[in-house]
Amino acid sequence: MTISATSVRFDEHTMWVELSDGRTLGVPLAWFPRLLHATSAERDQVELSRVGLHWEALDEDISIAGLLAGRGDVTRSTENAA
Repeated sequence: MTISATSVRFDEHTMWVELSDGRTLGVPLAWFPRLLHATSAERDQVELSRVGLHWEALDEDISIAGLLAGRGDVTRSTENAA
């Protein structure tokens, strides 16, 4: 069974993702700087797919598998990378 997002909503600091298996994930917006700095209107332009979330105007893609694994924005470079 593939778990997918059924809806997404935001409050001031959190993205809330409702999943097809009944769970709700609360994810800090700080994990995704593009969403953190986006307007409410930009955040509302989310496209749900079988595997994740996409914001065309923000060039942001988030996989459900990544959220479930606790991963934030993997496009940022880390200072301690080997």
